[in-house]
Amino acid sequence: MGNASRHGAGILQFAFRLIAVLPLPVLQAAGRVLGRLIYTFPGRYRQRLRANASLAGYPHAAFARRSAAEAGAMILELPRVWFRTQQSVARVVTDDWDVVQAAIDEGRGILFLTPHLGCFEITARYTAQRLPLTIMFRPPRKEMLAPVLETARHMSSLEVVPAAAQGVRAFVRALRHGRAVGLLPDQAPSVGEGVWVPFFGRMAYTMTLPGKLAVQTGVPVILAAGERLPKGRGWRLHYVRLPEPLPSAAAEQAALLNEAMEALIRRFPEQYLWSYNRYKVPAGAPPVPSAPPAVAAAGPAAPRSYLAPEGAGGDDPSRC
Repeated sequence: MGNASRHGAGILQFAFRLIAVLPLPVLQAAGRVLGRLIYTFPGRYRQRLRANASLAGYPHAAFARRSAAEAGAMILELPRVWFRTQQSVARVVTDDWDVVQAAIDEGRGILFLTPHLGCFEITARYTAQRLPLTIMFRPPRKEMLAPVLETARHMSSLEVVPAAAQGVRAFVRALRHGRAVGLLPDQAPSVGEGVWVPFFGRMAYTMTLPGKLAVQTGVPVILAAGERLPKGRGWRLHYVRLPEPLPSAAAEQAALLNEAMEALIRRFPEQYLWSYNRYKVPAGAPPVPSAPPAVAAAGPAAPRSYLAPEGAGGDDPSRC
């Protein structure tokens, strides 16, 4: 890293620490204003957010504005989560820790999967305060962000490994020793590391790593997400365990994971990162197949065993 990048990283880290001093309600409220403001400008961001949300059954502009607001809240709450971890974790509630405790008691290790839903950084920190956790990350594209994220993610019980062969080997070792690992399962993988399966009714190139890890090491798989509570009250963590045994075929494993993620997202859909380019086609990837007839006919829907309560997360255009 050059001198200019180091200087920029120092300024950025100082700014983040300064922002982290502000109360969580203020940060999230300001983030929502910022998110709505950014959404007003025409462009790829707004187009992709509207298109992806519509695919999932949320076509109204009011929903898109709320989702953009939540994306802004996610961005501005990050400095506080990173640099005021103890205060942030103190604002977490969950009714699902028994799901995690049951898996811990089995002594087989745990594979946590956290989609781009709610505050995924608080999910890792809350979990890591209760059991050692190894997470996988992709280095940031901006060089000056690397030291900031390295500092932000430093916790004694949280080990960070790169999203590469080295990181996968570290995951396998940790799981075989009965420890927990976590990754973001809804990132578009590189060529050869995914399969085409439906996600909200459209074929998405989906990573096969979670299924391979679970089958290879025989560990339970738990979806985790941090729902942002109103008025800056904190977050509610959701833990959902996938049924076992997992299918043996990679495509069936990936399809099961996507179905489970869909159901979790529908619990608080405004907080999913709909603007993420989930349906991109990696260079060199096999051609996009047509959606299975059953999916195309029925439209996007989660399997019955994962469904949120009737009416939860519905789209009401009046809630603008």
